Amino acid sequence: MKEDISIPNGSSSWLERRFELTKNGTNPKTEILAGLTTFVTMAYILFVNPITLEAAGMDKGAVFMATALASALTTLLMGLYANYPFALAPGMGLNAYFAYVMVGNVGLSWQAALGAVFISGIIGIIVTLTGLRELLINAIPMPLKHAMGAGIGMFIAFIGLKNAGIIVASEATYLDLGNLAEPGPLLAVIGLVIMAILTARRVKGGILLGIIITTIIGIPMGITKFPSSIISLPPSLAPTLFKLNIREVMQISLFPVVFSLFFTDMFDSIGTFVGVASRTGMIDKEGKLERGNKALFVDFIGTVLGSLMGTSTITTYVESTAGVSEGGRTGLTAVVVAIMFAASIIFSPIALAVPGEAVAPALILVGVFMSSSLNKINFNDFYEAFPAFLTIIMMPFSFSISFGLAIGFVAYVAVMLLGGRGKEVHWIMYALAVIFILYFAVIR
Repeated sequence: MKEDISIPNGSSSWLERRFELTKNGTNPKTEILAGLTTFVTMAYILFVNPITLEAAGMDKGAVFMATALASALTTLLMGLYANYPFALAPGMGLNAYFAYVMVGNVGLSWQAALGAVFISGIIGIIVTLTGLRELLINAIPMPLKHAMGAGIGMFIAFIGLKNAGIIVASEATYLDLGNLAEPGPLLAVIGLVIMAILTARRVKGGILLGIIITTIIGIPMGITKFPSSIISLPPSLAPTLFKLNIREVMQISLFPVVFSLFFTDMFDSIGTFVGVASRTGMIDKEGKLERGNKALFVDFIGTVLGSLMGTSTITTYVESTAGVSEGGRTGLTAVVVAIMFAASIIFSPIALAVPGEAVAPALILVGVFMSSSLNKINFNDFYEAFPAFLTIIMMPFSFSISFGLAIGFVAYVAVMLLGGRGKEVHWIMYALAVIFILYFAVIR
């Protein structure tokens, strides 16, 4: 039985028409809660991205504004146009590639690096409008799609464990258990226990409530630092707004850089779309993504908008699974996230008060939810099990969704072709396998 939501009839009917809430088995309260949950789990990008791009010589305050505004506008477009519960922001990993590879190693100016981001976004829009990008998704066999969901879950959990300090680097064993007696890891463990209990007892909004409780517990532990003021004037966007340099990047020698940027963005977002959508029922029995072209179009529009404002590649966030796990099923979830990103421009001190140790347990828990797609893979069938297994383990091991996909795709084509079942493979998969092999052999 659905909950009675106290909302004016006019507003309720508009929300119903716009987002088809009943059709998707949800309601305004659930969508709002899901949006808040997604925002809290990805709000870290508001302070991580400025620090990362500052290493490229960019103005930290301007990058903060670009991050918040580009994320808000693109996520709003995702909600209103595509009606997906997905949130977008500058991609982690892609921002490091921008700062440390394109600017640090290749030697581009940050203005030219923004130009490269712009060009990669335009290429993506063209690919999407021609229908090729959606064709790519529809060509992926269902076992690999389920593997993407599980792999992304493992990847998210790994990030959570790493950020919490529960696992640390080790020269002897590569990974080791962190010092759980230290305040940071200890708080993360406490938060994980709290969220697990709330989730097990089916408390609505358990993840968000757990983050809030963990943040409060962090105060006497000296981890949560409340700012001196609740609001602050937004910094100027002028130092980065429209400062991209397209001419500098229009050289043949830089084509591999642009291609790599486009390549990584495209397959990161494809993996995220399929993995998250598999938990919303938006993928039909034939493996097709409903309204996929609209959602994919928004993803690259965000990249173009972000480059104009002054930030690295915008992409769909795997943290969207946190909101989906709380029941988010429509674009209303994304709209709530967009509002929160916009509000963060003024209320940034509050958004930054949540410590990473309070967010990390949510990522670990989401990893558990995402791993449920494992039971949809037939591990007794080697043709399914081998490429699916490689896809799943290589995402966290390589710390890259796109690399996990690449290895899984090549393995799938190879085992099907050499096993005498090559005719069952979509021609797109053959093309992708060749591209991935060339990418690793020549560019990477």
